[in-house]
Amino acid sequence: MPGEVDMYIKQFPKPVQNNLQAIRETIKKAAPGADEIISYGMPAYKLNGNVLIYFAGYKNHIGLYATPSGHAAFEKELSKYKQGKGSVQFRLDEAFPLSLIRKIVEFRVKIVSEKNNFLSVKISAPAQRALQNAGIHSLKKMSSFTEKEILALHGIGKTAIPVLRAALKEKGMEFKK
Repeated sequence: MPGEVDMYIKQFPKPVQNNLQAIRETIKKAAPGADEIISYGMPAYKLNGNVLIYFAGYKNHIGLYATPSGHAAFEKELSKYKQGKGSVQFRLDEAFPLSLIRKIVEFRVKIVSEKNNFLSVKISAPAQRALQNAGIHSLKKMSSFTEKEILALHGIGKTAIPVLRAALKEKGMEFKK
């Protein structure tokens, strides 16, 4: 909730508050439909039930947590910053890369939107995981594969193919021939 995030930010010294607020505004502009919450004790932004990104203030840095997909997609741009698994640290004594943060959030919005669009297809959980593990997160991406290639994925059963074919057809697409 916005009030909780305000309270979170106010616990830091003024210079840190200013940086946290700048990141907050950048995220809100890049994901205007996202819900602002506190999760795991830090501000987070959720879209369609999925967390896009978290951030947190610390004594000497601000941490950004854009989930593995956000970090992987911007690995090169983030390489100059100290990182942990799924996290990046921006030092307080350096300029914050707000344009990079905006790009990461926009990327996460796209991923979450595609994921939600795709995961509404009624197939089994193992079939869903098989597609995700193969990097297939949207119907558009799935249309670049043949039925045979999809069926070869571990976890995809024969009953999933007609459902997937129908979902593609509904969007004016089809499996690759």
